Amino acid sequence: MERFYLITGHVAQVELLVPQGVKLVQLRIKDQPKAEVTRQIARARDFCAVHGAQLVVNDYWQVALDLRCSFVHLGQEDMETADLAALRRAGIRYGLSTHDETELDRALSHDPTYVALGPVFPTLLKKMKWGPQGLDRITQWKAMAGTTPLVAIGGMTPERLPGVFSAGADSVAVVTDIRTANDPEARTREWIRTCAI
Repeated sequence: MERFYLITGHVAQVELLVPQGVKLVQLRIKDQPKAEVTRQIARARDFCAVHGAQLVVNDYWQVALDLRCSFVHLGQEDMETADLAALRRAGIRYGLSTHDETELDRALSHDPTYVALGPVFPTLLKKMKWGPQGLDRITQWKAMAGTTPLVAIGGMTPERLPGVFSAGADSVAVVTDIRTANDPEARTREWIRTCAI
């Protein structure tokens, strides 16, 4: 599992940032017509293939299946409707979001490629019904997840990385810190360097 996991909301950002050295990127498209979603996912899939990066499709598992993508990420609500058996048959890996122990148990029962825990720190991206989970929760989650990789998300900054990895996270998903950076390309390179230490 790559230590640095970029999450971005548009294929243009994939095309801007993957060449900086990103090896794992999630395309999280919100509020777009299906044709536009399909266009962006297909373009990101091809771009990532050329650059040796792994694309993860957020939510749109059926589109990922139709386009023969190899990796999806599903939230708890999406797990209700996604055909996980069809994804497995197609060889598509999937990561699952978790926020409490019930969700973690449920996610692990589906044998995911990874589980995500968040928000670890306060996050500006979206209103969450869960408060910040903190570093201790990462350690608890990793103990319960065992060999399943654990992705930490929410309020991540390079300065927080040592504590997050020490607590047991295998990977750190980054959204807002790069999206709001004055120079997203330079910030991405900084993240990659910091994660490699």
